[in-house]
Amino acid sequence: MSETGKLWGVGLGPGDPELMTVKAARLIGEADVIAYHCARHGRSIARSVAEPYLRGDQLEERLVYPVTTETTDHPGGYEGAIQEFYELAAKRLAEHLDAGRDVVLLCEGDPFFYGSYMYMHERLCERYEATAVPGVTSVSAASAVLGRPLVQRDEVLTVLPGTLPAPELAMRLADTDAAAVLKLGRTFDSVRQALAEAGRLDEAYYVERATWDVQRVEPLADVDPGSVPYFSLALLPSPAHTARANRGVVSENPCQGEANHSRAPGKLTVVGLGPAGPQWLTPEAAEALADAEHLVGYGPYLARVPQRAGQQRHSSGNRVEAERAAEALDLALDGARVAVVSSGDPGVFAMASAVLERAEEPRWQGVRVRVLPGVTAAQAAASRVGAPLGHDYCVLSLSDRLKPWEVIEQRLDAVGAADLALAIYNPASRTRTTQLEQAREVLLRHRDPATPVVIARDVGGPEESVRTSTLGEFEAAEVDMRCLLIIGSSRTRVADRDGAAMVWTPRRY
Repeated sequence: MSETGKLWGVGLGPGDPELMTVKAARLIGEADVIAYHCARHGRSIARSVAEPYLRGDQLEERLVYPVTTETTDHPGGYEGAIQEFYELAAKRLAEHLDAGRDVVLLCEGDPFFYGSYMYMHERLCERYEATAVPGVTSVSAASAVLGRPLVQRDEVLTVLPGTLPAPELAMRLADTDAAAVLKLGRTFDSVRQALAEAGRLDEAYYVERATWDVQRVEPLADVDPGSVPYFSLALLPSPAHTARANRGVVSENPCQGEANHSRAPGKLTVVGLGPAGPQWLTPEAAEALADAEHLVGYGPYLARVPQRAGQQRHSSGNRVEAERAAEALDLALDGARVAVVSSGDPGVFAMASAVLERAEEPRWQGVRVRVLPGVTAAQAAASRVGAPLGHDYCVLSLSDRLKPWEVIEQRLDAVGAADLALAIYNPASRTRTTQLEQAREVLLRHRDPATPVVIARDVGGPEESVRTSTLGEFEAAEVDMRCLLIIGSSRTRVADRDGAAMVWTPRRY
C-alpha cells in the first residue's frame, strides 16, 4: 500500500508575493497539487499571489465556494450550503492524498487567522499529516503600510470581526487600547457607527488591500461606504504612539516621567449599579453614567452599562482595585469626567474605599471625588424573603484576602454574643472552602441551630435562587462567591405565606 501524501495549509501573507515566507515559497514549488478557493468566476486571489512560485506542471484543484452575497435554495440555507461545500472539498483533497500526492492549499494571510484552510484541517488532520504554515496577517500589513505601531509596552490589541452587532463592537472598541476590525464590505456602516459610539472614530484608519499595488489608506471617517470591498479593515493603532505624534513627539524611546496635566482637574464619581440589571439603578446613578467621558471598572460590571456615543471604557480584573482607582484618578486629573462603577453600593466592600484611599496621595489632591449609593446585595436579598434585617444587624465579609481570619473570627463571635442578624458577603470561593464552616461553628456558640438562614444567589440576575434553611442544616458546599447569606438573630421568625417562606426580624423586643 502506497504512503499517503501530506497536506500543507500555506499562508501567503497579505498580498505582496515578496511578503510570503521562504518556507511557503518552497512548499508551493515542490507540491504535487496546488489547491485554492475561488468564486464562480474562476479567478483566485490566492493563486495570483502564489503564481510566481508555481512550476507550471502541477495539478491544480479549484475549490469553488458559495459566497454570502449569493442566494441558495439549499434546505439548510447558506450555512448548510457552505458546510456541504467543505465536506465535498475535503473529499477531493483526500483523493489526492490517498494517491500519495502532497497537497498545498493556498490561504491568504495566515491559515489559522480567519483562514479558509482551518475547515479543511479539522476534517483531514486525523487521517493525514497536516501542517499549517503561518503567514503575515492583514493586521500586521495594515500597520506597516500605515506606518504606525499596533501596540507597545502594556497596551492591549483586540481583533474583531465586523459582523458583530454594532452595540457589542462599540463596547469592545471602547474597552481596548488598539484594535483591528476585519470583514468590512457590507459591514462598514455598522463598524463606523460602533467606532463613533465608542468615541474612537477620529483615531481610526481605513486600510484596503494592504501591500497590493492598489492599496488604499485614509482616515476612516472620510471613507465612502459604497467604495468599501471585503478585503479591507479598520485599524486603531497604538494610542501611546498617537498621543506622542499629536504632541509632536514620536521618539521610539520616550522618557517615562510624569504625565503633563495641562487641563484643570475633572471630576470622579464612584457609582453603585445595584446588584443586577437596570431596574436596580437609581436615576442619579444613571445620570452620572450618561455624563461620564470615561467608565472604569471590573469587566463584568462595565458590561452592564449601555454604551454611549463618545464614551471610553477601561476594564480590569477583579483583584486590582488600587490600580483601577489610580487609573480613574489620572483620567480625572487630566480634566475628564470619570465614573468608576461598582456592583451594589460602592461603599460596601467595593470601589469607594479604594478610590478615596488612593486619592489621599498628593498628586491627586485636586481631583473632586463623590460617591453615589446603590442598592446593596444584602438589601436585595432581604427583600426577596421579607425583612430579615428589620432590626439591628451587622454586615461582614468572610474574605480573608485583605484581613486575617483571626479578625473575622473575633467579629463573628462578637456578632453572635450581641444577638445581631448578620449579612455575610463573600462567603466562599474556589480557594476559600473552609471559612464558612468555621463561621458556622463560631455562631453556634451563641445561636440555636434552628436559627433561620437565607441563601441568596445572583439576586436580580438570570440564575437567581433564594431559599431558606437553618444555621445547623444549610449546606456550606452549595455556597459560592455569587451567594449572600443572611443569618437571623434569636428573634428572627419564619412563616409560610401563600406557599412561600417569609422571614422577618421584629423591631421590638
